[in-house]
Amino acid sequence: MWPRAAIQRCCVHKLRNLERKAPKHALAEIRDDFHRIIYAANADAAHTAYTAFERTWARRCPGVVTSLREGGDELLTFFRFPRAQWKTLRTTNTIERLHEEFRRGVKTQGSLPTEDAALVLLFSLVASGQIKLRKIDGWRKIATVLRQHTPRAA
Repeated sequence: MWPRAAIQRCCVHKLRNLERKAPKHALAEIRDDFHRIIYAANADAAHTAYTAFERTWARRCPGVVTSLREGGDELLTFFRFPRAQWKTLRTTNTIERLHEEFRRGVKTQGSLPTEDAALVLLFSLVASGQIKLRKIDGWRKIATVLRQHTPRAA
């Protein structure tokens, strides 16, 4: 739907996927190496750590490296945004929390007959405080980021 949208894969879910492919004795080491990638100081350091991860684990746990590669550059998209937003962009926690609370509200309704009914339910959950939306880290820079990433009409 949004062909120019920047896609960021959830780093928390990717780490869980890597851990499922790894033997128990290597979990801590894999976790540390993955954290070197996603908590790097900048994109160049992240790519260096990514390459080191591949080199270290390719022979020992090829399934782990295959899973990491499946995430591709979409694991590192957040580096293109202001540092203040990195923490929020690395995970889907904000979206998942909203979805979880909305589903809880839908359960009490049984079904929603129209799209408008779903919007009314969402609004009422937010208005009543049952769903609390926190400000995204770095929210003051969102307008600047959007201007930089939105092409101007001729």
